[in-house]
Amino acid sequence: MEKKKFSLLSAILSVICVVFVAEAAAPVAAIGNSQFFWWIFLLVVFLLPYGLIASELGTTYIGDGGIYDWVTKAFGHRWGSRVSWYYWINYPLWLASLAVICPGLISTITVVQFPTVGAVIIELIFIWLIVWISFYPVSDSIWILNGAAVIKMLLALLIGGLGLYVAFTRGMANEFTLGSLLPSFDLKSLSFISVIIFNLLGFEVITTFADDMENPKKQIPQSIIAAGLVIAAIYIFSAFGIGVAIPTDQISTSSGLMDSFMLLTGSTTGWFIIAMAFLFLLTLFGNMISWSLGVNNTACYAAENGDMPSVFKKRSEKNGMPIGAAWMNGIVASLVVVIAPILPNQDLFWAFFSLNVVLFLLSYIPVFPAFYKLRQIDPDAPRPFKVSGGKNFLKILVALPMIMIIISLAFTALPLQFDAASLSQQLPITIGAIVFIIFGEAIIWIKKIKKEKIGDNQDGKENCEINTEARRV
Repeated sequence: MEKKKFSLLSAILSVICVVFVAEAAAPVAAIGNSQFFWWIFLLVVFLLPYGLIASELGTTYIGDGGIYDWVTKAFGHRWGSRVSWYYWINYPLWLASLAVICPGLISTITVVQFPTVGAVIIELIFIWLIVWISFYPVSDSIWILNGAAVIKMLLALLIGGLGLYVAFTRGMANEFTLGSLLPSFDLKSLSFISVIIFNLLGFEVITTFADDMENPKKQIPQSIIAAGLVIAAIYIFSAFGIGVAIPTDQISTSSGLMDSFMLLTGSTTGWFIIAMAFLFLLTLFGNMISWSLGVNNTACYAAENGDMPSVFKKRSEKNGMPIGAAWMNGIVASLVVVIAPILPNQDLFWAFFSLNVVLFLLSYIPVFPAFYKLRQIDPDAPRPFKVSGGKNFLKILVALPMIMIIISLAFTALPLQFDAASLSQQLPITIGAIVFIIFGEAIIWIKKIKKEKIGDNQDGKENCEINTEARRV
């Protein structure tokens, strides 16, 4: 039997590649010094319970379904359909948000400015390269995932180290006092908490790689725990480096990492900036490839169980990969970037990224109560990794991450300030979220009707056969 290519080290690096999101550094840095409080607070009340829950569910229910499978087993197909829809639709929106920053990165590398048409072509090339790579098994892309994980860690360590160097040689860019480190609870800060939570999600993607692992029951919890510790340390270090060296009002939400390198070096070009832009571009490929493998498997699995449109269940005849979901990723993301130039002039990355965050967080809300319910209704299932503790402890473990997601969704998806500037930035996100929620409910309704018709037809066929047999007698 041929040895699997997915070792424990590859699993850990893949988790880092999936979870660590370099392009989200800017929105978090925009919070100011209180970001450090939120990082530490959310690592304790969100990442810790989420990592434990994902480890137990991922090793108990191994398969392509991921969070869809867990929620369906606990609450039935309607909730499974909702989860699979939100979990999938966020991906092409995220893909589009990263695509719109690619022309800027390539301009930094080549010193060539692209017109609107040229920029859109670059964005489409990025999208369809990701789609093409996602046609192949995860084991064929291990080197991409491992390489992207190493590059992400390198960029984070560089930005953190460079920030500390600048702070020691030029002085602190922001005043660090006990008061500034405490949360201010203003709307701007609270609206960015969802980005920190987004940065901590994705551990369950590794469970969909189980078939490519040497020993998934051991590797899944080991990779989640090890990668979680590494990711937490890197996030805090890089955030500290940016926070001590760069005034928060000088970082944009759309190009924060590259802005940080430029501000720290005092240069907008040169070999170092070009190298950082190239490495950052590579991490975008790694992010999208690693997530596509999990998202596509989940959407395809849900479609095969009748909870997503049938186009998603199309698989490759050569290798069994879910190419229907991959094609849909490309189509939706392409439509978004093509219509982007005619949208009102705004930060397109932040608009698409925020909408993706809202829908992504929605898919996770049922996961935590599903963990608790599966403990009640399926207590005899073998649990290679089992979270210890009594019922009250488990309830707290479930409630904490759910509460944080719901609060962050309220501050990200709902317009809480009604001045013209705030509404122009917020309303597209709110309206987009409502549209996609309605679309998802329509899918559930249509699937329900189809299932009922199939049931009626089967009942009618059975009745017809019974009546025919009766007449023969």
